[in-house]
Amino acid sequence: MSLVEHLTELRSRLFKCTIAVFVLGTVSLVFAKPIFGMLMRPVLDALPPEGRSLIYTSGIEEINVLMKVGVYCGIFLTTPVILWQIWGFVSPGLYPEERRYASPFVVLGSVAFLTGAMFCYFVVLPSMFKFLLNEEDTMALEERLDTAKLTADDALRFLRVGDAERAGQLAKQASTALTAAGDGQLDAPQVVPSASVEMAARLEGLGKLVDAVASGLGSQARGVLKQAVEKRVEAVEAFGKKDFVAAATAMDASASLLAGVAPTHSEELAGVWKLEKELAEGHARNQAERWTRPMLTMDEQLSLVLLLILAFGIIFEMPLVMAVLGIVGVVQSRWLFRYQRHAFVVCLIAAAVITPTGDVVNLSLMAGPMLMCYELGVLAVWLIEKRRSKAAATTDIAPVP
Repeated sequence: MSLVEHLTELRSRLFKCTIAVFVLGTVSLVFAKPIFGMLMRPVLDALPPEGRSLIYTSGIEEINVLMKVGVYCGIFLTTPVILWQIWGFVSPGLYPEERRYASPFVVLGSVAFLTGAMFCYFVVLPSMFKFLLNEEDTMALEERLDTAKLTADDALRFLRVGDAERAGQLAKQASTALTAAGDGQLDAPQVVPSASVEMAARLEGLGKLVDAVASGLGSQARGVLKQAVEKRVEAVEAFGKKDFVAAATAMDASASLLAGVAPTHSEELAGVWKLEKELAEGHARNQAERWTRPMLTMDEQLSLVLLLILAFGIIFEMPLVMAVLGIVGVVQSRWLFRYQRHAFVVCLIAAAVITPTGDVVNLSLMAGPMLMCYELGVLAVWLIEKRRSKAAATTDIAPVP
């Protein structure tokens, strides 16, 4: 075939790929919304529970995002067609016995692309976004706070049913779990917490404690309960005046009065109040350390996710592409072995450029499969050459007279 004929053939096959992408992309637009939600799941799971949402900055951004989802889904679904057209363009230059690789090429290419995309979605993206959107210390504190808060709620429920001993046990258990090493203190703060946030959380905890004691233990001590409530009112007034020292003193006095409602269980009630104060301190510290909030746009996150998924899909195609080049005779295993070290360096540089994070884990998740696919490609080329040499040697052997 002449150069013009080759270009005509290439244009025809590109046109077929474009039609396939257009048809399958149009079908994908019907399911663009749920597909977009599935693609963004690793991003949303890495965000705090109260902030798991994406924003759009223009009226047409959401429509553009959904159209982009349809187009990329069309490309993804058209992978077998694209691979078939690539093989059809290359096959005229092959020997007849080499053309029988058409079906394995299409099947293995589709499977390799799908494997790379799934590896990216289930392994790379969750760890990458957790690294990008969360700090390890903050996440550890949040986990301890969530666990301690659930236990504190159960302790208050036991107080409501009159079981102060069980409430005290749970409070002690939660207080120990909340501290860094069980020594009664939280980790040293990296950012100065807000006194206003801590006092507000203490007031809320004291209110819950008053309600629980009144429900379970306060039937015979209405007068003491009234005094405790009055002290809490004083604390609220001091809080409104920004006198946090007076507010803290009044709240401690209110908690001491609550201990007088059931003198035999004063230690347990003091333990529950201690836990509420620790929860308030931890809440204020967590709010202070989270002084930056991610506001992620739909378009940017979709572009990032799709870029990485397509990158891994292409990376996992590397052995197949190298095998095709070996069949055609463009590359040789001897040359690939010689420049193996250079290929490793190129793979590491490419992984560092593609990976949006700088940590070793995500860099390894990108560079590791890339190096493995390169080695598989070298092995495939070597096996093809060995089989070709064996076949040539068998053909060249003269029959024995």
